[in-house]
Amino acid sequence: MGLFGRKNSSTPASAAPADVDPALAALSGTYTIDPAHTRIGFVVRHAMVTNVRGSFTESEGTLTLDGANPANSTASVDIKIASIDTGIADRDAHLRSADFFDAEQFPVMSFRSTGAKALGGDTYQLTGDLTIKDVTRPLAIDVEFNGTATDPYGNQRIGFEGGTEIVRSDWGLTWNTALETGGFLVGDKVKLTLDISAIKAA
Repeated sequence: MGLFGRKNSSTPASAAPADVDPALAALSGTYTIDPAHTRIGFVVRHAMVTNVRGSFTESEGTLTLDGANPANSTASVDIKIASIDTGIADRDAHLRSADFFDAEQFPVMSFRSTGAKALGGDTYQLTGDLTIKDVTRPLAIDVEFNGTATDPYGNQRIGFEGGTEIVRSDWGLTWNTALETGGFLVGDKVKLTLDISAIKAA
């Protein structure tokens, strides 16, 4: 049925006008991203032969879902640069430095959506503006709706996963060093991966 179309048998038919699926209307509202159950990760080529994987462990944001018209849904996410984690402390410190993210001067990376469209089934595309350091550029992210559930604490949760690819130099992340065998130490293309859990506001 689509992004907000998974049936919830506990939703009464009276919860929405007759021309709107009650299951869709039940999901409309504002959701707060749960950082404890959310992962924003990345993958980048290293030394031309392998991949380095990491994530940002601290993020916050909101999703506003419109069940009657999913294209009106919005997303706002802020990511703390200092929370970058690749599993190696020295590498993380270098990534926080002015060579890369310059976390002291630019502590937050942000995404603000500007639109959404259906791609088929439970897959949608969010378009918006990604800001890294002092550079803001448009970005499209494909996401899949994973469903909704009520957790043991009575919270209504929704889940999404998705990803996209960026060219880091487009956002001013240009540091690199040449390899003796040709090529560069750090790849310019970065894959971003998202696993989002969010809780509906009361």
